[in-house]
Amino acid sequence: MGKREDLRNVAIIAHVDHGKTTLVDQLLRQSGIFRANEAVAERVMDSGDLERERGITILSKNTAVKYGGTKINIVDTPGHADFGGEVERVLMMVDGVLLLVDAFEGCMPQTRFVLKKALGLGKKPLVVLNKIDRPGARPAEVVDEVLDLFIELGASEDQLDFPVAYCSAREGCASLDPSVPGTDMKPLFEMILNQVPAPEGDLGGPTQVLFSNIDYDEYVGRIGIGRVERGEIKVGQQVAICGGGEEGHRNAKISKLYQFEGLKRVEAESAKLGDIIAVSGITDLNIGETACTTDHIDPLPFVKIDEPTVSMLFKVNDSPFAGREGKFVTSRNLRDRLFKEVETNVAMRVEETDSMDTFKVSGRGELHLSILIEQMRRGGYEFQVSPPTVIYKEKDGKKLEPMELLMIETPDSYVGAVMEKIGSRKAELVNMGSRETGITHMEFRIPARGLMGYRSEFLTDTNGNGIMNHVFDGYEPYKGDIPQRQQGSIIAFETGESTAYGLFNTQDRGRLFIGPGVEVYEGMIVGVSPKSEDLVVNVCKKKHATNTRSSSSDEALRLTPHSMLSLEQCLEFISEDEYVEVTPKSVRMRKATLSHEQRMKQQSRKKSQ
Repeated sequence: MGKREDLRNVAIIAHVDHGKTTLVDQLLRQSGIFRANEAVAERVMDSGDLERERGITILSKNTAVKYGGTKINIVDTPGHADFGGEVERVLMMVDGVLLLVDAFEGCMPQTRFVLKKALGLGKKPLVVLNKIDRPGARPAEVVDEVLDLFIELGASEDQLDFPVAYCSAREGCASLDPSVPGTDMKPLFEMILNQVPAPEGDLGGPTQVLFSNIDYDEYVGRIGIGRVERGEIKVGQQVAICGGGEEGHRNAKISKLYQFEGLKRVEAESAKLGDIIAVSGITDLNIGETACTTDHIDPLPFVKIDEPTVSMLFKVNDSPFAGREGKFVTSRNLRDRLFKEVETNVAMRVEETDSMDTFKVSGRGELHLSILIEQMRRGGYEFQVSPPTVIYKEKDGKKLEPMELLMIETPDSYVGAVMEKIGSRKAELVNMGSRETGITHMEFRIPARGLMGYRSEFLTDTNGNGIMNHVFDGYEPYKGDIPQRQQGSIIAFETGESTAYGLFNTQDRGRLFIGPGVEVYEGMIVGVSPKSEDLVVNVCKKKHATNTRSSSSDEALRLTPHSMLSLEQCLEFISEDEYVEVTPKSVRMRKATLSHEQRMKQQSRKKSQ
């Protein structure tokens, strides 16, 4: 047995927006990874377009810094519970976790979710209070909150004795005492070296590498990212790939080996116990598989990934505007793209259905699926999706449904409106208290389907002042029916171009989603009606020209500004007989049956049954 004192592997876990990607930026800068004159983007770890725009981390990233003679591998993890599949695998590669908590906001639901996983795997936690310079920061109270959370999650004696660092990632300073301001990140580096256990194991034993992540490169193909659990691995070595829930093994050759230095992958000849590496050349490698020496086959057990909770149908676009804006429009394009996604996105499932051009895609939540839709849309794909539905389970003859833990912070004046709405969605109040003057903090347990479509209502009810976060919280028996959307859709009567005159005559009947000069087709949803039934309107109507002129009839038509819905809002808005049509240029909503006449026939059939 041996220990690698010159190496530490640590993951950073935190709630969304608590500053972990910014913290990694500072650790990289202060360890001298960048040249003095090198231009570096803000939040350099969030490399995807979507990650930069939304300010969230979707995929875990690996980086490494040198401090003194020690290499510290840092893995930045997603904070959203929808990407929980990512987090669990990342934790397999590290020995300690840096729990980052906002010194003002305290513990949030996603912190709880990831921390529970880390403690369950027996990882050593280090607590970092970030944003210590923020007005209203309350470090002493937040440390108590963190301790309560550790006790609640069943931490061991050793884990409860956690060290705390106080830092401001934005200013790039850390300190071990809240009353003494820090000047640089040294105290945090020292804390990582002293507190995170060094990797230990059999240095001279037969090779064993557990792959926890897969990356994809257009030139090299699949790249496996994993940790050397035993012995040493070299370029050119013949290995046996085994495990991942399958019997037997297959042979492969390590053609290239990379180690992480800063943000780059650097080619290496070999790697030893504890190193986090990337390997190319194994074409059919899957997440959770182990590479061993061919004469000593010994697969490692792999963490069980949480099951998906929400599913949607992805269909080939069949609207009258199909094929106009997208590059990839056929069922084969759609199928290839979805099955390629599953290779690297472990928490997602894709199933074929009875219809050749429809696929059922299941994920960890609405955000998980909407990120995939947005990535495909930007990649030139055109398709349509059904509303998200939750996935039920059957146990002992009982129907179980996924539950969420929902945390809401809102000004006191809106508490009544929130309670009333959320009560009708079968939520139970678990905890309630006031954070600071005029702000109420509430915790609920609510069925996942009760949350669908609630966010936009919540923002309206709190005038945009409320904050809501939720996280998956197990399965429970079915809670009964939840009332669906109360409003009807305003639907275009014919194909054409919307006119100011047509919209002017429609705007009193509800809220519009389009302005003048927009191409519409029969059956497309152009607005929302306050009544519960759908309205069919003619937004393409032109004004008839007459000989007579009157002083008032030719005054300019005043249109109320229309609402632009984002992709997420569209997914929340549509009901079960509607689809969202997604193309690289537009996001439209439509009825599943476009013809008004046929919809009427279907309704009368339903009533007569």
